[in-house]
Amino acid sequence: MTSFRPTKEQLAAAHGTTIRDVIAPGLRVLFCGINPGLYSGATGYHFARPGNRFWPALHASGFTPRRFDPSEQDELLAHGLGITNLVARATARADELTDAELREGGEILVTKLDRYRPRCLAVVGVTAYRTAFGRPKAQVGEQSGSIGETAVWVLPNPSGLNAHWTPATLAQEFARLREKFYSE
Repeated sequence: MTSFRPTKEQLAAAHGTTIRDVIAPGLRVLFCGINPGLYSGATGYHFARPGNRFWPALHASGFTPRRFDPSEQDELLAHGLGITNLVARATARADELTDAELREGGEILVTKLDRYRPRCLAVVGVTAYRTAFGRPKAQVGEQSGSIGETAVWVLPNPSGLNAHWTPATLAQEFARLREKFYSE
């Protein structure tokens, strides 16, 4: 487990940095964040900010046998899971991204899906998904159609800023995805 807590200076220096994907061929589910926050940029780990509810939701929904620390992100691969982002650059807030960046990120993501062929893509953030893929009416849940052979599911953003999704309702939505694409 990591105890590294970036300083204000390290967080500021993380603006615009990138972190590597946790990805491999044939995953059951590839989770796709919007983009790394500054905390993730500083640590090099996805969903790293304390208070982000991704890791608790992943465990509470049954995807992982215990709650992983962000520093253990590579262990997801052994469970058929991976993580990438729509936009690679770290920002303080997702609203710093332009629509053009999100659309370009969607195109890059399609290339990754073609290369790695996960069973399901789970985008965490409905607004970003709508913009990236030109689906303005998309809702949380399973999406109609697929990208190549990859099914698509949209999950709520697990950021603490998305407070109308409680830890329990986030876990329920993650569990709906797991039941459909992971446990079969």
